[in-house]
Amino acid sequence: MKRRKFVKKSLLSIVGTGLLTGFYSWKIEPNWLEFVRKKMPIKNLPQSLVGKTLMQISDIHIGNRFDYTYIIDSFKKAQNLNPDFVVYTGDYVSYDNKEQLEQLKEVLRFSVKGKIATIGILGNHDYGKNWKETSVSNKISDLLNQSGITVLRNEQKEYSGLNFIGLDDYWGTNFNPEPIMSQYNNNIANLVLCHNPDVCDLDIWNNYKGWILAGHTHGGQVKPPFLPPFIIPVKNKKYASGEIDLEDGRTLYINRALGHLWQVRFNVRPEITLFELI
Repeated sequence: MKRRKFVKKSLLSIVGTGLLTGFYSWKIEPNWLEFVRKKMPIKNLPQSLVGKTLMQISDIHIGNRFDYTYIIDSFKKAQNLNPDFVVYTGDYVSYDNKEQLEQLKEVLRFSVKGKIATIGILGNHDYGKNWKETSVSNKISDLLNQSGITVLRNEQKEYSGLNFIGLDDYWGTNFNPEPIMSQYNNNIANLVLCHNPDVCDLDIWNNYKGWILAGHTHGGQVKPPFLPPFIIPVKNKKYASGEIDLEDGRTLYINRALGHLWQVRFNVRPEITLFELI
């Protein structure tokens, strides 16, 4: 009888723990935004930009897979930090149909803007179904530009002495980084925006030394303690999240995403990153 009671209590405990973990992963952590603060040393940074802040927002995934009023609320919190630069590193929608364009338009009314500049690049989900709908990417790009987010598609633009190089998405139809990477000036302050971190392993970088800001992985969204995340959509599995020294003068930072593909997170809180330029 004692053994039977022990087994029953153990099973109830396991079931209870599972239910609590499931509730936490569904209702708590997906809405538990973390502001991650980092120093960002940039070669050739003008003295006038030392101490300025740069905010990275990535992968908001507006659509029908979670309540995106959470994104709007997060934007309002981020606005209180008054960043000097804001960069958006792709995946603005989880695209199913034209409804997502209207939903994105609604959310962009609350988008966070930098006091000096606001720049964005596209991600794979911004290319519609199977990442092949160029017309969808063009419409999203237009919406972003109209809302005050300057979209760079294999282009560069300088603001107050900091040059932003924006690569289009690796899986999309417009990926063509070689021309812009052959044109950049390594005697000025540069920063690369690139949605998919696998691009770091391609032979396109032309001796670039500096930071690369990426997203795409969401940090795996679910990461068991002391283990790597189960699923990350990259070939190079070391590209999960956070700061990574590529050991050739480049530093990669992978944002864990503000939004979600599906509303589930465990041990991988949603993130907005705030860098201090030094």
